[in-house]
Amino acid sequence: MFYHIKELQYTAKPSKPDPVYAKKLQEILGGQYGEISVMMQYLFQGWNCRAEGKYRDMILDIATEEIAHVEMIATMIAQLLDNAPAHDQEQGAKDPVIEAVLGGMNPQHAIVNGLGAQPNDSVGYPWTARYTVASGNLLADFRANLNAESQGRLQAVRLYEMTTDPAVRDMLSFLIARDTMHQNQWLAAIEELEQSQGIVVPSTFNKEYEKQEVSYSFMNYSEGEESRAGRWASGPTLDGQSTFEYVQSPKAMGQKPKLEPGAKYIHGTPPLNFKLEQDSE
Repeated sequence: MFYHIKELQYTAKPSKPDPVYAKKLQEILGGQYGEISVMMQYLFQGWNCRAEGKYRDMILDIATEEIAHVEMIATMIAQLLDNAPAHDQEQGAKDPVIEAVLGGMNPQHAIVNGLGAQPNDSVGYPWTARYTVASGNLLADFRANLNAESQGRLQAVRLYEMTTDPAVRDMLSFLIARDTMHQNQWLAAIEELEQSQGIVVPSTFNKEYEKQEVSYSFMNYSEGEESRAGRWASGPTLDGQSTFEYVQSPKAMGQKPKLEPGAKYIHGTPPLNFKLEQDSE
């Protein structure tokens, strides 16, 4: 059950309208790594979590906070659109510079959303549930969460650099700080799970069924050997089970593929040595 508190988690009120920046801010709302994505990802991870206790509780704690972040950004976008379209359109008719700036506004903010936010990214692509990960394996999910928070913080920082509005920057500074915490949170949870489960997902698969000859071989398929200098090319593996092997110019291990001609009803292209059957008449 969720309760709505009328106050925002943190202040989200711009110094002045800016419909062009409102379009940019849509990215961290409805983009692949936006707040809607992490909100839905964490909610379904929490609701689907079969490991009762601290992990489920923690996931739903952060999921609930992300609902607040969606509300903050949607509120900020709506206020960035306040009074802007009509006034700017009037001025744009008189001033070609203003008209050019107005051209960067998302017209759907006025036409479709009535000067409000939308669950789309900055170019209008609709948010999709395919952005989310909720696999049921907590280690796999927490790594996906770490990636989402890393990409989200990166985008928030870039948006911070794209505005001079101190109030917008203030809200973004809060979100950036929370992304710092969330990255640390997922790193801590990942470390804890790795200590009990190992670092390879899933840990429950029988290693006897794995082609272990190539389990720890780094295969260089590029010119040169610069990749040999990496931690992944030599020394003990991070799971503590083996040693990294560096393979320069690995050889093919499979057969040359050869497919049989398709059935006549497929009407595909026949082999080069195929002779078209002629009528006997």
